[in-house]
Amino acid sequence: MKHTFKASVNWSLSDGESTMSPRTFSRNHDVSIVNKVSPLQVSAAKIFRGDDSLYNPEDLLLSALTSCHMMSYLYACAQHQIEVLSYLDRSEGDLEVESSGSGSFKVVRLKPVVTIKNANQKELALQLHKKANELCFIANSCNFPISHEAIILVK
Repeated sequence: MKHTFKASVNWSLSDGESTMSPRTFSRNHDVSIVNKVSPLQVSAAKIFRGDDSLYNPEDLLLSALTSCHMMSYLYACAQHQIEVLSYLDRSEGDLEVESSGSGSFKVVRLKPVVTIKNANQKELALQLHKKANELCFIANSCNFPISHEAIILVK
């Protein structure tokens, strides 16, 4: 099956700005996604002359990966009748920028803390992060390592 997703970006030069120098224009723009309520206000990361109060592409890549892993994990748990009570992930990603200005993520560390109901399923719940990574559409689209530093709690 093939599914097509669509997004549009809208940016324009503001009064007094110029694209003749990388220091003289705003990076703020809107990203609209078909059939979504409102556009995302996006900028570059602060270190790249962006507005730190807005989302940036690096934030969005990390959040997409973290969110997709969680949904894939919950799916895998459901397949194994593991009742998940809560899921919290404070993921981190390392971006390296070359002297040429190009760069890439070198690693992402997912750090999920998952609370489950049944103590007898704790080991399986931990192992299912590997399965979730195999299922995750976003992880399968990444060219950098993704580690899982998962903690399983029982309540």
